[in-house]
Amino acid sequence: MKPFFVVVQRSVYRVFTFIFFCLLSSVSPSYGYDPLDPHGNITIKWDLLQSNLDKNDLKVSILNHQLYRQIERPGWKLGWAWVGDEVIWSMQGAEATEQGNCSRFKGQELPHCCEKKPVIVDLLPGALYNLQTANCCKGGVLTSMVQDPDKIAAVFQMVAGSVNVSDFIMPENFTLGIPGYSCGKPVSVAPSKYTSDGGRRWTQALGTWNVTCIYSPFLASTSPKCCVSLSAFYNRSIVPCPKCSCSCQGLPEAKCVKFGEAPSPLQELEDPNQEQPSLVRCTQHMCPIQVHWHVKRSYKEYWRVKITVNNLHIMKNYSHWNLVASHPNLKSLTQVFSFNYEPLNQYGYINDTGMFWGIQYYNDMLLEEGERGNVQSEMLLHKEQGVFTFREGWAFPRRIMFNGDECVMPPPDEYPRLPNGGHSARLSLSAIFCSLLLLIILC
Repeated sequence: MKPFFVVVQRSVYRVFTFIFFCLLSSVSPSYGYDPLDPHGNITIKWDLLQSNLDKNDLKVSILNHQLYRQIERPGWKLGWAWVGDEVIWSMQGAEATEQGNCSRFKGQELPHCCEKKPVIVDLLPGALYNLQTANCCKGGVLTSMVQDPDKIAAVFQMVAGSVNVSDFIMPENFTLGIPGYSCGKPVSVAPSKYTSDGGRRWTQALGTWNVTCIYSPFLASTSPKCCVSLSAFYNRSIVPCPKCSCSCQGLPEAKCVKFGEAPSPLQELEDPNQEQPSLVRCTQHMCPIQVHWHVKRSYKEYWRVKITVNNLHIMKNYSHWNLVASHPNLKSLTQVFSFNYEPLNQYGYINDTGMFWGIQYYNDMLLEEGERGNVQSEMLLHKEQGVFTFREGWAFPRRIMFNGDECVMPPPDEYPRLPNGGHSARLSLSAIFCSLLLLIILC
C-alpha cells in the first residue's frame, strides 16, 4: 500500500505544480512555455524551389532553436498529411519509412512514397554520397544551440506533386515523432534566399512556410526521468533521492535489474530505430539518472562543489548530454574543471542559471550503467559578501534538469544542515558579548 500512497501523493503534487506553472505562464497560452528558454522551439521550414506541372522541388529544413534541449536517438520522425493525392517522387538526405500503395503507377517508375500520411526519417551516417544533402545523415540527432550551433539543423530535398492538381498545396497536421512536441499550422513567411557564385548572385524560393513545434514536459512523460541527492562536508549524512521519484518497485510498468544481476538476453535486444524501454538498476527512487550535488570544501573567499551524474539505465548511453542548474551563486562562478559551462541569463539582470555539458572526446558520452556510467566535475564559486551562507540549505541548487527534463529534488527540510556545535558556538559568542556589554553598563 505504501508505494500506491506515494504514487498518489506524487500525482497530487504534479497537479498543483501544473496549475502553478500555468499561472506563471500567462505570457503565453501554450503549456510549452519555458521561462529558461522563452523563445525555444523547433522550426520546420518548407521552401518551394521549383514548380513544374505536377512536380515540385522542395527543400525541408528542421531547425532546433532550443538553448538546452536536444533531439537524441532514435531521432526525429517528421510526419504530415497531404491535402490532395500528392506523392513523393524522389528524396535526398532522408527517406520515407513506408513506400505505401503505388499500384496506380503500374507500368512506370514508382514514386518514393505514396502514403497519404508519410513519415520521414533522417539517413544514417555513412549513407551513399548520391543520397546525401548538406546537413543530413545524422540519424535524426540534433544538438542544442548552446552545445553546438553548427549541428542544430537537418535538411533534405524531395520532388513531390499531385497528378490532378498543378499548384502546390502545403500539407497539414505536422508531427515530429518525439514525445512532448506538438506542432502548429504552416505559416507563409518571406521567401528564403540562397547565394551562389561566391555571394555575387542571390536567388530565392518561390514560397516559404514555417511550422513551429514546441515542447511541453506534461506531454512528454507521465513520470520524471531523474532525481537529485545531496551531501556536504559539514554533515555526515547523505540526503538520497526521494523514494519513488520516478517509479516504485513492484508497479507493473517498473522494470529493474537488481545489483549483481545481468538483464536477460531478451531485455538486451536493441532496436536503434525505437526509443529504448526504461530498464534501470533497482533503487528506491527508480530513476535512470541520478545527479549528486556535494558541497565539498570552504575556503576564505571561495567554496567548492562537486557534481556527479550517474547513469542507472541498463541499455542506454547518453551522447551529448547536458545539465541545467539554478543557484543564486552561479553568477559568481569562477571555474569549472571538467565540464563545459554557459550561463543561461535570458533576462540580462538575472544570472542564476547555467548549463553544463561534457568535453568532446573526454566525457561528452555518459555510458550505460556500470563502473564507467558516470561523469563528474568540480566547480569553484566566489563567496558574495552578505549573501553567501551554509545555513538553511542555501548552498544547494534550487533546480536541476538533465537533457531538458526536470529532476526531482529532496524536500528542503531534509537538506544537510550545519552541525549543532557550530550553532552552539555562535550562541556562546553572543552570550559572552552580551555579558561583556552588560558588565560595561553596570560599571
